[in-house]
Amino acid sequence: MEKIIELLKDNKLLEAKTKLIDLNVVDIAQLFEEIDKENVVKTFRILPKDIAADVFSYLNYDEQRVIIESITDSEISNIINDLFVDDAINLLEEMPANVVKKILENAEEHKRTVINQFLNYPLNSAGSAMTIEYVDLKKEMTIEEAIKHIKKTGVDKETIDTCYVIDKDRRLEGVLSIRTIILSPNEAKIKDVMESKVICVNTVDDQETVANIFKKYDFTAMPVVDKENRLVGIITIDDIVDIIEQENTEDFQKMAAMEPSEEEYLKTNVFSLAKHRIIWLLVLMISATFTGNIIKKFEDVLQSVVILAAFIPMLMDTGGNAGSQSSTLIIRGLALGEIKLNDFMKVIWKELRVSSIVAVVLSLVNFLRLYLLEGTDIYISITVCISLFCTVILAKVIGGVLPIIAKKFKLDPAIMASPLITTIVDAFALIIYFTTAKVLVGI
Repeated sequence: MEKIIELLKDNKLLEAKTKLIDLNVVDIAQLFEEIDKENVVKTFRILPKDIAADVFSYLNYDEQRVIIESITDSEISNIINDLFVDDAINLLEEMPANVVKKILENAEEHKRTVINQFLNYPLNSAGSAMTIEYVDLKKEMTIEEAIKHIKKTGVDKETIDTCYVIDKDRRLEGVLSIRTIILSPNEAKIKDVMESKVICVNTVDDQETVANIFKKYDFTAMPVVDKENRLVGIITIDDIVDIIEQENTEDFQKMAAMEPSEEEYLKTNVFSLAKHRIIWLLVLMISATFTGNIIKKFEDVLQSVVILAAFIPMLMDTGGNAGSQSSTLIIRGLALGEIKLNDFMKVIWKELRVSSIVAVVLSLVNFLRLYLLEGTDIYISITVCISLFCTVILAKVIGGVLPIIAKKFKLDPAIMASPLITTIVDAFALIIYFTTAKVLVGI
């Protein structure tokens, strides 16, 4: 890589090209991230036409945009017409309107029609993620005829590992692997060796649902049908890997109280980063005023026994951490399909048992520390430990329940993560703490 970069800097393009074409297209795309912006277009132009489109599909959107805006219309036409439809759709979804217009103007009429059709599917749906480059067969074909058909039409398909059997109206009737075709007798009929129980998804199904089905059945490709069960495309495993990464990133961002963004951190403007973070921070800051109001309400308790204030941070932090543990597990379980909405009571019962064990251990250790090691008053020690016990149980139950409630109301469970759980638990922890102190300390 370093040698190629040096050759590009020294403008030794022929030598650079010789070394570039020996690399895998993914490695070539990675090289573009390390070269100067002014060399991006120059480097792309020295690539042979037969690999340029493949390399282009692996570039990040900033580099793709620079190239599209700098190259000629004929070069754009070569790229867009050589790209698989799903890669073309991914490109267009991220580009500004003027770049999209330029790309579509230089696409072949058939390709442009297909792309426009795909762009009408809901964002993040199976329809928007699928490709139409698949092999279809008829059930009356023999294995010999099927192999000839695959050799004739499979050259420009994204995958031939799995073939789909359709009727004259393109309704999906079966599926079979290339392995089955190769190992079957030449005279056998497709209908006799195909799998008729086909698992498929609808064009409007959410991409996260599709990813879960892929994971469940270990698919490498899956058919996509319309409401009349007509085969309109397939989704391949490479797209599912991207979808899983996108969904996981989105969940992590929501769990950290940020608006989701697909832009790379180092390439994102500081104002954009601030915009994605500030809204949730404002919400959490304003909601935290309830905690302040609770402290004000019990101001007489704090003035009477000042030492109570010293244990507030410990109670709030422990409650927030306990709630975060539960919410993280439940959010992940919901995302993987391990936990369903009707498991609500099961989750509560399990979290009650887990939290009881955790709360007993934490309370006992804390009592020994306060009373025996630090010599804190017995009633204060008991107050702190009872409050801690109740807070941990409440935090874990709340942390386990809120993501399921969010899912019930068609919200993303990831929003019920650490920051929000902590804010809610803090308020309850203070109420429990001061109420217990009033009773036991006799204020």
